[in-house]
Amino acid sequence: MKKLLLLGAFCFTLIVNAQKTEKENVKATIVKFFESFHKQDTTKLKAMAKGDIIMQSISVDKEGKTVLQESDYSQFLKNIASIPKDRTFEEKLLDFNIQVDGNMANAWTPYEFWYNGNFSHCGVNSFQLIKVNDEWKIIYLVDTRRREGCKN
Repeated sequence: MKKLLLLGAFCFTLIVNAQKTEKENVKATIVKFFESFHKQDTTKLKAMAKGDIIMQSISVDKEGKTVLQESDYSQFLKNIASIPKDRTFEEKLLDFNIQVDGNMANAWTPYEFWYNGNFSHCGVNSFQLIKVNDEWKIIYLVDTRRREGCKN
C-alpha cells in the first residue's frame, strides 16, 4: 500500500511540474513577443505566430457603444515597422494568468500602454496559443482598451 501511495504521489508531482513548465514556456513566448514588439522586430514577431492570426480589439466609443476592431497580422506587422524610431512605446504587462490543456494555451495579461513616456491606455490581452513542434505559437489575440479605471 505504501508503494502504491508513493507511486501515486510521484506521478502527481510529475504532472504538476509538467504543467508548471508549460505555463512557464507560454509566459516566455509572450514575454518574447513583447520584447520583439518593442524592438519593432517584425521578423521575430512573424515567426511567433501560426499563419496570419486573427487580431481584435474591444473598446468603447464616445457615445458609450462597444466597438470591435479587427485586423490581420500582416497589417499589424506593417504598422509596427512604420513607427518612427524617435518614438517610444511600451506595453507593460501587469500579470499573467495562463491555462494549458495539452497543445492549447490561453494567457490573460492585464497591461498599461505608454507612448513617448506618457500613459495612453490600459486593458487586457487574451492570447490563444498552439504548441507546434515543441514551440508555442500565437493563433489569436484580442485585447481591450480603455482610459478609465486604470491603476496608473
